[in-house]
Order: sequence, then C-alpha cells, then structure tokens
Amino acid sequence: MTGMFPVINLGALERYRVPAANWGGRLTDIDPADREGMPFPRPDAEAATASDIAETDRLQEILYAQAKHALLVVLQGADTSGKDGTIRKVFSPLNPLGAVAVAFKKPTPPELAHDFLWRVHKAVPAAGTIVIFNRSHYEDVLVPRVHGLVPQDRIEARYDQINSFERHLAENDVTILKFFLHISRKEQKARLQARLKDPTKRWKFNPDDLAERRHWDDYMSAYQTALERCSSEWAPWFIVPADHKWYRNRVIARIVRSTLEALDLTYPPEMAGLDKVRIE
Repeated sequence: MTGMFPVINLGALERYRVPAANWGGRLTDIDPADREGMPFPRPDAEAATASDIAETDRLQEILYAQAKHALLVVLQGADTSGKDGTIRKVFSPLNPLGAVAVAFKKPTPPELAHDFLWRVHKAVPAAGTIVIFNRSHYEDVLVPRVHGLVPQDRIEARYDQINSFERHLAENDVTILKFFLHISRKEQKARLQARLKDPTKRWKFNPDDLAERRHWDDYMSAYQTALERCSSEWAPWFIVPADHKWYRNRVIARIVRSTLEALDLTYPPEMAGLDKVRIE
C-alpha cells in the first residue's frame, strides 16, 4: 500500500539480506558457493525452483489484472555472474505482456546530458508489471568510482539520491528487490574460459571484460560501499551466492515468489450482472 512496505518473511533466506542499518558484514567474507540457506540436493532444488516459478507466473497474472502494484527486480554483479542466466531461467516463463527485462549499458551522449537517474526512471515498471534491470542505476556508483570518471563528492551524493529515488518508487506502489550475484574470481575465470571454448558463446566474450577483471578488488570495494549505503527497508539488497547457477536461481525464485505473496494481490471485482450474460 502507498507509504507502506511489504513485510516479507523469508525464513532461512534472511541470511542473504543486507540489513538496512549497521551492517557489519564484509562482502569478501561471504562464500560465493554457500548453499546453507536452502541446503537441498540439486534435483530437489531445481524441482522446487520450477514450482516457485509456476506460482510466480500465477501471481503475475493477478498483479497484471489488478494493476495496482509493480515489482522492480535489480540484478547486479561482476561480468559472468549470471544476470542474463537469471533472467532466462527465472523470469522468461512469465507472460511477456507483464514482465520486461531492461539492460543498462554504457550511457549514450543524450543520457550523459541528463542526470544519472533520468534513463532509469523512464524504465521503472508501470502498475501491474514486473521489470527486471540487467545492471541499473548502481553502475553510476561503480564504474565511475573505480575508474575515476566522476568527482568523488558527486559519487558520494549519489548514494543518498539513489535512496531517495527508491523510496519515492516504493511509496508509489513499486516493490523493489535488489540482488547482488556474488561469484568468486576463480569462478569468473572458469566462465570466461568456457565462453572462449564454446563457439555458440563466443559472441558474449568481450576483451574489455579482461581489462575490468584486473580491477576486481576495486569493484568489490565499490560494491561493498553500495551494499552498505543503499540497503533499506523499502529497497533491500540480497547477496546471492552465485558460483552454483542452480542455487542462484533457487534463491531468487523463492524470494520473488515470497515477495509477490506478501502483496495484497486480488483479481478486480467482477462486473455486475455477468451471471445473466448469455453468449449466442
């Protein structure tokens, strides 16, 4: 409801939520291969994931019909962390009339001529829809910070601007979930090598990824700051262990389902007199 934020009880998956205040954790201390939140054998986990996706699909229809709430899912992570894979596995089964993925790449000259949230605000979900961001406004406190593209004081101001922007969305019935797909440097190397070996995946290989890989520690530091400064009651961050793709999908599918279940989703009232309608 407007001005209120849904209370989502995630049970054991709360271990992946970044607290809204006084987080004492360190990203570098979190195991990207962790599976303790849902410690089930892979076949069981994949079956449960399919069940969660099917239920999310059912709930999405009600979300669309009701046209009151919207869901924004933010996916961030290092190259090869699984943003595309998450969209394909968790969200592609949903009705495309009400679920859209938006990718944010290097800003264009017109985008750079506006404030950094301009291009993002245009893409937020309308009532009744789900939008998945493949990268997001957080790129503007990551890449510029690592490469010194923007003065530090301007980057510092952006954290508060992001929090205010996300609160504005939440107070206007947009529920926000933010997932940091946490992979290890070793796993990233393996996935980059796999792209080179597979002719059907080579199109995804970008030499720039290798250049960015050399800044791994700087990016982890930038993510640490973003997670600390921008996890809130109205737009929580979740650090999702992503070395195991199937487990990554399991966690995200369950959190998305649980979030939709926490909303007051109902079909619109029926039109009066429908019982008397006769179709000739």
